[in-house]
Amino acid sequence: MTTAPHTKAGRRGRPGYDLESVLRVAVKLFNERGYDGTSMEDLARKLGITKSAIYHHVPSKQELLRLAVDRALDGLFGVAEEAEKLAGPAIERLEFLVRGSVAVLVDRLPFVTLLLRVRGNTKVERDALARRREFDRIVADLVAMAESEGDIRPDVDPAITARLLFGMVNSLIEWYRPKRGDTDIADTVARIAFEGMRPRS
Repeated sequence: MTTAPHTKAGRRGRPGYDLESVLRVAVKLFNERGYDGTSMEDLARKLGITKSAIYHHVPSKQELLRLAVDRALDGLFGVAEEAEKLAGPAIERLEFLVRGSVAVLVDRLPFVTLLLRVRGNTKVERDALARRREFDRIVADLVAMAESEGDIRPDVDPAITARLLFGMVNSLIEWYRPKRGDTDIADTVARIAFEGMRPRS
């Protein structure tokens, strides 16, 4: 589910480095040191190139942050759009959204990790938080719809259910590390979540 980062046409990298490699190293440093605690000089040193070589790819550190959080958000909204197009009850669309979100998290783990750590200190971060709230509303609406259709127990507030559901999904960034022989993590999350949300017989 990899989405190519946004960049200006014709902006080509220097030999041995392209925007993608610069972005991945930047995200790694942002996650390790914090966005505010990482300078362009730190990034240049890590890459073994000059700052001017980095500026050949991007105009600023904020642009690297924007590209990184958009990579995560675009993946999540892509799954939300697919879920919206599905026929069938809301509970099935909600489960599709949860499974797809886990897949995005696994596929883009460093980018989602960074997204979940932004605090709104810059315009890029505030824009990212606004998109996260929009995504949260999509989830809450699906939960409310599933409840109204009788497929989610009515004794739990839909907004709380949505927060708890994606709190579990988002917690994966703290401990999940892909490795060979993994069982399908999306199946596990969906089983635990949806068996608890469905009405008691």
